[in-house]
Amino acid sequence: MPKRSALAIVVLAAGKGERMRSELPKVLIDLLGAPMIDWVLDAATDLSPERIVVVVGHGAKAVKERLAGRPVRFALQAEQLGTGHAVLCARRALAGFTGTVLVLYGDVPLVRTETLRDFLANHRRRRAAASLLFAEAPDPRGYGRILREEETGRFVGIREERDASPAQRRIREISTGILAVEAKELWSALRGIGRENAQGEYYLTDLPALLLEGGRRVEVSGADFAEVRGVNSPADLAAALSVARERVVAGHLASGVRVLDASSTWIDRDVTIGPGTVIHPFTVIRGGTRIGRDCEIGPFATLRGGAEIGDEACIGNFVEVKKSVLGRGAKAKHLAYLGDATVGEGTNVGCGTITANYDGKRKHRTIIGREVHVGSGTIFVAPVTVGDHAVTGAGAVVLRGRDVGRGETVAGVPARPVRRER
Repeated sequence: MPKRSALAIVVLAAGKGERMRSELPKVLIDLLGAPMIDWVLDAATDLSPERIVVVVGHGAKAVKERLAGRPVRFALQAEQLGTGHAVLCARRALAGFTGTVLVLYGDVPLVRTETLRDFLANHRRRRAAASLLFAEAPDPRGYGRILREEETGRFVGIREERDASPAQRRIREISTGILAVEAKELWSALRGIGRENAQGEYYLTDLPALLLEGGRRVEVSGADFAEVRGVNSPADLAAALSVARERVVAGHLASGVRVLDASSTWIDRDVTIGPGTVIHPFTVIRGGTRIGRDCEIGPFATLRGGAEIGDEACIGNFVEVKKSVLGRGAKAKHLAYLGDATVGEGTNVGCGTITANYDGKRKHRTIIGREVHVGSGTIFVAPVTVGDHAVTGAGAVVLRGRDVGRGETVAGVPARPVRRER
């Protein structure tokens, strides 16, 4: 693995992304529970670079706020003059750096650390001035095309689609834009890039050809298109989501989780699931959820952020859990809503139970103890506490402040004590 001082990473995140039809900066659009740029920065951070510079522009304040706390530097591209100009804006933040500069994109979220590590290793092994990552696209529209010598197949340059001839547009090898370049070559080459193209922009993709013309060594490496596909439209986002979902599910399967139908299951990337747990079809598990070992989840269950499910617990058909903690062996098997609740070990939550956590202004918590039997259709009007071994009758409405004592049985509307455990 290269020394930390050998690598700096520039992440381009200044674009508006007009085709997304969103006021949100494109790099902050959610991809399976996290903004796209988070995926990119996680891959970048795993490479242990000396510096990471994020080039911001459109929505710069929002992007900076989202990345607060990350060990990154920011560079501002105040005027959108192309990718070459964007990298040039990072020069001050890279002052004094003399190693390899890796250029990534905030809207290419699925590139893997392993792919980038192999790419950099090949760049260094070949002692290249620059290396670029390409892929073969099923539909290359919208991408710059890789140009090669007809006889030798040697790389000679990149042609952006708007500047390409009809024959060049039929080429399926595309430039991903991901580039590794030695810092000593980068800044001088950027000064040689012009704007004589259809968009009037400084294309970073012109840099490899300029280096070749100057006698420098330029290498190309291939990658899976699904991994390096840019997200420029809602259709691209849908395609990226599909790949991301498969990747996340595959990770859980490898750790011993049984996902019975991956195609109908939605699991955000920031989810922890213990081995032996079974996830039934049509289940949605949002980011920040933690599920223990040997649980059963679904079908048609929704677990939202802040849900913590203990070992051997069961969340069944059409049950929603939000910011709630269920203890070991707790069960909520049918048609229930548990919001802002704590449910103790071994408690059974009956069909149709609701924790009414919102009073119109604030959220309140429901605390249910251990080994409680919650009758079907019970409504807990929070805040309320239910003691261990208590019982609620079917259809009971437990009003706020009318706590149920340990071993107590309550029933009715409003719920009143029927008997107390001796």
